[in-house]
Amino acid sequence: MAKKEDPKKAAPKKAGSGGGGKAKKKKWSKGKVKEKLANLVLFDKPTYDKMLVDVPKLKLITPSIISEKLKVNGSLARKAVKELVSQNLIRPILTHKHQHIYTRATNT
Repeated sequence: MAKKEDPKKAAPKKAGSGGGGKAKKKKWSKGKVKEKLANLVLFDKPTYDKMLVDVPKLKLITPSIISEKLKVNGSLARKAVKELVSQNLIRPILTHKHQHIYTRATNT
């Protein structure tokens, strides 16, 4: 069996349409940059009062929720939770090593 010559293969390749190294390199994106949060590190009077009024009305209370709603940092949110528990305004549901979940204090 003799080889049939294919006219597509026999045509010489153009210099520009070629393989690997000479093509433009892919530009990688720098990734999405998250905005820096400017959370409070100490309670001021309006924020503290808002914490005492608003947080005990929530059904689900965690330090991360307090941190987001009141714009305070995480350690301050943990202190706020301890304060609310000591005043019997909220009660614990689950206390895990990493995550503490609370709910509003009911009369039951």
